[in-house]
Amino acid sequence: MTTTDPLRAAGAVVWRGAEGAPEVAVVHRPRYDDWTFPKGKLEAGEHVIAAALREVREETGLTVTLGRPLPAVHYPLQGALKRVDYWTARVSDDGGFVPGDEVDELRWVCLDRARELLSYAWDVELLGRLTTAPLSTVPLVLVRHGSAGSRQSWQGEDARRPLDDEGLAQAAVLATVLPAYRPEILLSSPSLRCVQTLRPYSSDLALEPLLSEETYDPPKTTALVGELTAPAVVCSHGKVLPSLIAALSSLDPFSPLAALGGEQAHLAKGAFAVLHRLDGRVIGAELHTT
Repeated sequence: MTTTDPLRAAGAVVWRGAEGAPEVAVVHRPRYDDWTFPKGKLEAGEHVIAAALREVREETGLTVTLGRPLPAVHYPLQGALKRVDYWTARVSDDGGFVPGDEVDELRWVCLDRARELLSYAWDVELLGRLTTAPLSTVPLVLVRHGSAGSRQSWQGEDARRPLDDEGLAQAAVLATVLPAYRPEILLSSPSLRCVQTLRPYSSDLALEPLLSEETYDPPKTTALVGELTAPAVVCSHGKVLPSLIAALSSLDPFSPLAALGGEQAHLAKGAFAVLHRLDGRVIGAELHTT
């Protein structure tokens, strides 16, 4: 870490109940005697999304499914800048809250009560952003396969080119991230490097030729992916994903997909975009590396 790198942390605004009048989970930390949203520092080598899942679970006993991203919070801490990334989240499993030294109380409260309890202005601002867009969105995760060495140096059919050591490490990181979205559908290009990118998370995936470089058909591929209505992960190639992202954005300059670059969207090897959709419309979008 250099002097300009921020300290990194992650958390979530966990909600339940009616979307129009949700309750949110707030926690009390005895060390600071404050009320805040569950969050904590990233561990060495940990992906920010995996950290958000872990910290929420450790502080509340809740296993959550992440929704759309909320604005990151930045503030000074002991002479450095701290960045905390947040998401909306819903409970998928409740393991039971256990008071501890870091968090000794968990409360589910309405938004008005949360504004009264929260100790920090940035948390109150996050709360205000919670209901500025729909909460019940469906994730579509678009993954570019991990690093697979040089196409030029590979001897053999390109579709059989495997992940290299870096790519295998990227696939392992991705396996810690995808539980955040509880995907019901996993689609992969038949190319070995794409299959290997998803396999550490699950071997239960379907091979789709329309996602391959060789048989990619823009209208048909876009229709196939655009019609997915359940939480889904799609793994494909750098020559396929930019135009697919542009097509899913419907070329709307106000779409959240504009932040991904639109027609010029570029996903590095092992990177992924998450599109949070509702009734075919993209409500939020985010881009991550592994």
